[in-house]
Amino acid sequence: MKATQTVSRSSTIGEVDKRLFGSFIEHLGRAVYGGIYEPDHPTADELGFRQDVLELVRQLQVPIVRYPGGNFVSGYNWEDGTGPRESRPRRPELAWRTIETNQVGIDEFQEWARRAGSEVLMAVNLGTRGPDEARNLVEYCNFPGGTYYSDKRRQNGFEQPFGIKTWCLGNEMDGPWQICAKTAEEYGRIAAETAKVMKWVDPTIELVACGSSGLGMPTFGSWETTVLEHTYDYVDYISLHSYYDNRKDDIGLFLSRSLDFGDFIESVVSICDAVKARKHSKKTINLSFDEWNVWYHSNEKDAAIEPWTVAPPQLEDVYNFEDALLVGCLLITLLRHADRVKIACLAQLVNVIAPIMTENGGPAWAQTIYYPFLHASLYGRGISLRPEISCGGYSTQGRDFVPYLESAAVWNEEKKELTVFAVNRGQEEMELETALPDFGRLSVLEHLTLQGHGLKEENTADHPDAVTPKADGESKLEGETLRSTLAPLSWNVIRLKAEK
Repeated sequence: MKATQTVSRSSTIGEVDKRLFGSFIEHLGRAVYGGIYEPDHPTADELGFRQDVLELVRQLQVPIVRYPGGNFVSGYNWEDGTGPRESRPRRPELAWRTIETNQVGIDEFQEWARRAGSEVLMAVNLGTRGPDEARNLVEYCNFPGGTYYSDKRRQNGFEQPFGIKTWCLGNEMDGPWQICAKTAEEYGRIAAETAKVMKWVDPTIELVACGSSGLGMPTFGSWETTVLEHTYDYVDYISLHSYYDNRKDDIGLFLSRSLDFGDFIESVVSICDAVKARKHSKKTINLSFDEWNVWYHSNEKDAAIEPWTVAPPQLEDVYNFEDALLVGCLLITLLRHADRVKIACLAQLVNVIAPIMTENGGPAWAQTIYYPFLHASLYGRGISLRPEISCGGYSTQGRDFVPYLESAAVWNEEKKELTVFAVNRGQEEMELETALPDFGRLSVLEHLTLQGHGLKEENTADHPDAVTPKADGESKLEGETLRSTLAPLSWNVIRLKAEK
């Protein structure tokens, strides 16, 4: 099987915002308690943060982490997670039917994020609460001092402001599962008024309005249009959420889902630009894909969890090799839409549908999906280029043509490095010929792969390295042509260096 592509410096999509490689920590399951925070763990630091987990997060170089939810945020009182821990309330948490101890809140999480090398993407509660509580939270986090909430922060031991610059206006407010769900009209009005007062407290912040909870929502499209009619002048981004599964155990169908992912992005871009035109606005609304991943493995176990316990093992998907391939395809799709998707959050980061897993009191390890995310984060920063691809393909449910090759390219001017990301969806070896007409003299640094594994093969506590990348790919340059061999069903990262 053969495929060709041309990658040119002149065929630019846009600059990759570092926040494209963000993630998400919600007060859900063992994401916080037993995940990032376990004060009795042998690796815990003085604040109770697991150092083994922090090290795995630092390796990913996650630039921003969404917090504290998720469905959780629509019933959350942010004040509960501030001040002395011994006086914090335990509350029934309605979104996931657990007990929230509030031993971790914004006080602790902003410090964890700092130690992880990340910024916080803070969500405000527009379910049970509204503009007043949101503006108070901005004051607590970002106001220097001399006011009620900023002085509360200082009394709690944080003299300097947290400086949180990006904020979500609620979460999935179109979903009937959401605490105090709203119509588009109801949400658009409260989001607009909340945005106004938040930016009056701190004019430097950026805001994300809630888009539809998924492409399949019955109100998709009309929701975005109505919400943006109300909020366009006050917000900077609108959100997208999407999860995928392989319940039909059809690898061809599963790996085609990244095309649905791209269609979703392009549909929302069209809606944003239509509202822009109607408003005669010069402002462009960009996208925050702040929840995306594979999610389905844990559904049956989650149904059997006893309610009203503290940090039960919820949504603990154990990922396999085929999941890593789809995550690779989804990352490539994000890179190919870097002109409009400026924030994206792999949901989530630890234990809960996550690239990192832990045992309470025991080890932490990287799941299969950790590795394509790691490669994209490390080598996908720069200018996204649009490959011109010619290849064969296959048909599957809902798609007449799914290309065997999924590919993206990123040029890093500072490092003079070109990285080609490629997934071979096919079940035959692919000979890939990449024309590189205007990069000057290049050399191959390495060709990283995830390949040769059984589709259901997993990493576990006992076998944490069962599925790991290797620098064993075959790529060579012949003048301005890169010739690569892509194994069947494989993730590939081909790194090249240009002469300065």
